[in-house]
Amino acid sequence: MLDPFESFGKILAILGGFLLLTGILIYFGKKIPFLGKLPGDFYFKISETRVFIPIATCIVISIVLTILLNLILRILK
Repeated sequence: MLDPFESFGKILAILGGFLLLTGILIYFGKKIPFLGKLPGDFYFKISETRVFIPIATCIVISIVLTILLNLILRILK
């Protein structure tokens, strides 16, 4: 049985890593060449209104985050 502080520490470590990765992605997001310009990302411009729907980018980010979180949870288990 885990000590409550030990499990809370693991949760904080995972949350901190997630926040760090999110911050890096936001900071360097424009420098990643394919992000937001994949074939499944839709961009519409009707008169002065612009609509951007990044479907493919969201799928790629979801797959990458799923793999990373599964690896992290297996290591901490």
